[in-house]
Amino acid sequence: MSRAAAIASSLIRQKRQAREREKANACRGSGSPSNSKGANEKPSKLNVFSRVKLFGSRKKRKRRRPPEPQLKGIVTRLSSRQGFQLQMQPDGTIDGTKDEDTVFNLIPVGLRVVAIQGVQTKLYLAMNNEGFLYTSEHFTPECKFKESVFENYYVTYSSMLYRQQASGRAWYLGLNKEGGIMKGNHVKKNKAAAHFIPKPLKVAMYREPSLHDLTELSRSGSGTPTKSRSASALLNGGGKTPSNNDLS
Repeated sequence: MSRAAAIASSLIRQKRQAREREKANACRGSGSPSNSKGANEKPSKLNVFSRVKLFGSRKKRKRRRPPEPQLKGIVTRLSSRQGFQLQMQPDGTIDGTKDEDTVFNLIPVGLRVVAIQGVQTKLYLAMNNEGFLYTSEHFTPECKFKESVFENYYVTYSSMLYRQQASGRAWYLGLNKEGGIMKGNHVKKNKAAAHFIPKPLKVAMYREPSLHDLTELSRSGSGTPTKSRSASALLNGGGKTPSNNDLS
């Protein structure tokens, strides 16, 4: 009996030792360098792939195309009732001429509101807070003009920003009898000086101009050039002093 019990206990001990060896081998296998290396390979590949994908998506964002032209305007000449064509010279000076060389882009920027841009110079017509006309490389609130149809199909262009404070009378784009540009606050809408007839050459599509704040640009109401335009271009048709004809 005692011998049988000793054999049984010996067998139990051997089984227990075999189980402990199996557990030890299993623990060594899970902590081996080969297994840990394989486990770490997948995340590294995923990280590299995600970085490449992210870098590629950033490149696509930089290659965005500019917006397509959406504003329908006209390329036109502006004929004054005084017998002159509105002219924008290469240096930015504005006046009237008998020649028909200057053409303008009339770009709609609001309801019956237009921007007047020289086709050759790419400068915008603008009116400052003293009524002087000047040209600007940048599109600002001073470049917005209200387009109104007067009697006999004549058209007037008045500043959207400035008018007489007391009476509320608008300030208009105008040419005098000599073809000189007039101060906006000296032009009356019922006078020939303010009357123009657009002579369209073709219909064109335009992108909406980027609006710049006046505070970003240096302005001057004393007849000197502003930073937003060519240094050689003078206000009010070359800085000429208005004559007596300007008041008619």
